[in-house]
Amino acid sequence: MTDQRPAGYSPRLHNHDLGPVPQKWTWYNILAFWMSDVHSVGGYVFAASLFALGLASWQVLIALLVGICIIQVIANLVAKPSQQAAVPYPVICRLAFGVFGANIPAIIRGLIAVAWYGIQTYLASSALVIVVLRFFPELAAYQNPTFLGLSWLGWFGFLALWVVQAAVFWTGMESIKRFIDWAGPAVYAVMFALAG
Repeated sequence: MTDQRPAGYSPRLHNHDLGPVPQKWTWYNILAFWMSDVHSVGGYVFAASLFALGLASWQVLIALLVGICIIQVIANLVAKPSQQAAVPYPVICRLAFGVFGANIPAIIRGLIAVAWYGIQTYLASSALVIVVLRFFPELAAYQNPTFLGLSWLGWFGFLALWVVQAAVFWTGMESIKRFIDWAGPAVYAVMFALAG
């Protein structure tokens, strides 16, 4: 078998993560992804802040739906070249920024992802602590001493969620897809059960 690499191939410019990606997501996978993405703790905090500003529930609903639709359109426009070429975002960025310049938008995107991951994990851990205190009120004593802005119970919630998220992420994109396929509709089922 002969080597199929083109002349001038550099191993520094290609690896498994930058190669073409098999496109196996169905309409349901994408729908479940958006279901789980739209319903996040950060989204709930944003909606609560709109209520705190004095907006009526119908105004909050319209604001959220308009925002979700705008983000959906923009996200699909940004993703269209990657969808057509079946390559990840950093490779598409090479067209506009060059091979090494493409690191700039990739790093910016990564920093935003890290910040948003931290915010979501913190908010979810705060919700977890509230649930834990509801069932185990005797643990309230661990809410007072703090270390780096979190109580000991807060650190427990943060680290517990971090470990669960890491376990899902560690096993790869297929397990993330399976988790989202289950979690997206489950969020709605729980919300309707709690509402009704």
